[in-house]
Amino acid sequence: MRFQPVIGLEVHAELLTHSKMFCACPVVDSTQVRPNTAVCPVCAGMPGALPVLNRQAVGYGLRVALALECSIAHTSLFARKNYFYPDLPKGYQISQFEYPLAVNGLFVIEAGDVERAIRIRRVHLEEDTGKLTHVRKESGDYSLVDLNRAGVPLLEIVSEPDLHSVEEVRGYAMGLRALLRALSVNSGDMEKGVIRFEANVSLRPLGVEELGTRVEIKNLNSFRSMERAILYELERQAAILDAGSRVNQETLGWDETAGSTYAQRSKEEAHDYRYFPEPDLPPLVVEKDWIERVAAGLPELPRQKKQRLISQFGLSEYDARLLGEDPDVARYFEQAAAAAPEVPAKTIANWLLGEVFGWLKQSGLTLVQAPISPSGLAGLARAVNSGQINLTTGKTVLSEMLNSGGSADEIIQARGLEQISDERVVTDLVGKVLVDHPQELAAYLNGKETLVNWFFGQVMKAGGGQVNPGLVRAELARQLREHKKS
Repeated sequence: MRFQPVIGLEVHAELLTHSKMFCACPVVDSTQVRPNTAVCPVCAGMPGALPVLNRQAVGYGLRVALALECSIAHTSLFARKNYFYPDLPKGYQISQFEYPLAVNGLFVIEAGDVERAIRIRRVHLEEDTGKLTHVRKESGDYSLVDLNRAGVPLLEIVSEPDLHSVEEVRGYAMGLRALLRALSVNSGDMEKGVIRFEANVSLRPLGVEELGTRVEIKNLNSFRSMERAILYELERQAAILDAGSRVNQETLGWDETAGSTYAQRSKEEAHDYRYFPEPDLPPLVVEKDWIERVAAGLPELPRQKKQRLISQFGLSEYDARLLGEDPDVARYFEQAAAAAPEVPAKTIANWLLGEVFGWLKQSGLTLVQAPISPSGLAGLARAVNSGQINLTTGKTVLSEMLNSGGSADEIIQARGLEQISDERVVTDLVGKVLVDHPQELAAYLNGKETLVNWFFGQVMKAGGGQVNPGLVRAELARQLREHKKS
């Protein structure tokens, strides 16, 4: 490609406060609550209703800004962002513009095997908009508005245009989502729209420092949509530039079904929004001791957690990253590992990231909702590791544990699943399989040695899957050697 992609992300994250940004209305799950039931005169934009800033939202904003190594402003200001807002009754959004909460941060991302430091331009507070539902009928089209989300605290995190590939964008977005979850300020549930991405995308000729004309792709609410939209836009812009034309600066939407961007409006400069100081809110003053208290209370962050999991448990980079991305998963793993110290931590990680995660994906549940506790998973891993049951039986037991909630020991005892490790039983099983399949035995003795795996499978089947596989392989090898000698 003759052009270098230049990409910056604006991330909008709803904060996990109990009430809205400027009023006492509760923050509710709009998928579970009737429309327009969490609304008051303030978030409905009634004349004379005055906003009051949510202190918890400010504290959450500070947590994120400090985790991103930003400089915190002692004094920041709110402004009215005026635009056509059909989903905000007062006709403007209260946001921060010239004087944001924090600036000049840094966030280290992983893209493949490479780490890169991405500059953070600003972190600021604002309120979310309502939700529009567009209805199309033969009698006419109309839109419905739900104001339950209007006024919910929103944190906007703006990067510098330091990202140069879709892989880096993915690493940044996934890393930032993991950071917000680790800080307990956002659930990361993209399906519910609590975290949304907007991408500023441009191209410039290789070796040129000057930035190209950018477009902004709005409201990307999944990693897949974000990647597809950016890839499409890079190809579209490259074709325009190759044809000798110029890219128009504009705001675009993404059509997931069509797989293409579409123009929403041309802009984009700050004055298009007509910012004015918010007269009803005093300056936000953040004292030094408040910053110090928030900094002292920061939890272990995903990147730090990943390194600790590697050094403490001997995990691979891949496993440690998967376990460290979600605080609930990391906590579960560490509790399971502590409950079975005699079992290699890698074994427990394999059970969790493999079988358990696969079941969760099929069931649609989270790990917190799973019927198997960390100590329950530890019990299963211990049963397999000690030889009480083999790996195949272990998967059967885990499946029943996930569906019934019983313990590994209870299921093993109730169903008589303990592994057969009696050498005489194993010897008899192997001998019987070889006697019962003379043609296959003759083929093996004539050089078709791959049949050893077939014999192994037949012995395991004859033993109901409960025979010790190590003993079976050893005894099978011994008896086959004896047949060769004779």
